[in-house]
Amino acid sequence: MNNKINARQKIRYRIRKRVSGTGSLPRLSVFRSNTDIYAQLIDDDNAVTITAASSRQKDIAAQKAPKTTKSKMVGEAIAKKAIELGIKKVVFDRSGYLYHGRVKAVAEGAREAGLEF
Repeated sequence: MNNKINARQKIRYRIRKRVSGTGSLPRLSVFRSNTDIYAQLIDDDNAVTITAASSRQKDIAAQKAPKTTKSKMVGEAIAKKAIELGIKKVVFDRSGYLYHGRVKAVAEGAREAGLEF
């Protein structure tokens, strides 16, 4: 297996040992592909995805903007959905990615839209 992928997987497992979401304090998980970014609110106690947002949603994908800007929009979208469901606090799970660039943009967008973590 690729060394870089292997290293990220180890980091992911190390993070997931400590970070866990509940119904009242869900986990905000971020997945980053080369072209898109996805965010989910997950309740690990019941193994359920509460809500999700991605850069492939029509309103975000229609924008002609850099990937970092779209990532910030994804953060704002997931925060808006969470607040509608009555969730104000979350635990951030960066999924082994560095807290930098697009992952950081998602977190900042969510914070600006009203989520606390």
